[in-house]
Amino acid sequence: MAGLAEVTRTVLVATHDFCTHTTTVVVGDDGGCLVVDPGVTPAELSDLAGALTARGLRVAAGFATHPHWDHVLWSRALGDPPRFASAATTAAAAAGRAAGPAEARDVGVDVDGDLFGLLTPLPYGVGSVPWHGPRVDVVEHRAHAPGHAALVVADEGVLVAGDLLSDLEVPLLDLAAADPLGDYVAALDLIEALAGDARFVVPGHGHVGDASDLRRRLAADRRYLADLAAGRGDDDPRLAEGVADDWLVGDHRAQQAAVAARRRP
Repeated sequence: MAGLAEVTRTVLVATHDFCTHTTTVVVGDDGGCLVVDPGVTPAELSDLAGALTARGLRVAAGFATHPHWDHVLWSRALGDPPRFASAATTAAAAAGRAAGPAEARDVGVDVDGDLFGLLTPLPYGVGSVPWHGPRVDVVEHRAHAPGHAALVVADEGVLVAGDLLSDLEVPLLDLAAADPLGDYVAALDLIEALAGDARFVVPGHGHVGDASDLRRRLAADRRYLADLAAGRGDDDPRLAEGVADDWLVGDHRAQQAAVAARRRP
């Protein structure tokens, strides 16, 4: 973990070695903080807890943007606060409590199975994270995973995008959904409508960007999805040889095949 970088006065971001995973921390005036998608290895989670303690912060709440294994991790060093997520993410994470740790081990990451995926659903009709800190709005959609949620730290103009809007990864679809492409386009539309004027964007995997980066990433993701629908997409710079990991190219190929299969009569 590269340490906590200050994005704004109340938003800190840690970047991890594994898949350039990011953990976002929103700081309250009372020293409490909201920790979003903490990751990834036990050592990094311990380092994260130590970095928070060194700043005089205590974890008041957690949030998981979606149910994939690397976003529903926790450590006892972070305490035992409520860990919120959308209702759909909570249900999917509960269903994956056996398979998720095995997926992590397959890529060499050990996890605390007792704490894995223990999430609390957001109260029905509540549009922001229920904690005593800066307002953090929840933008739920269906791209990438069931119940995926982006977060908007309203007063700071920070969009925490989860696994969307990456500078390193092309859009990764939920191929089990009824309309993976449509869901993703709708999510980008929603995010642009509600947070298109954000000053900063924090992807779940990748680098923090400013407002111009956000606009470029929205355009790049729309272009990739349009190309994918037309059977193209190989020329996306994020898939370039020497840039993309093999797994990302493999996922892109799988998406091409799945979208092509849906086009067949």
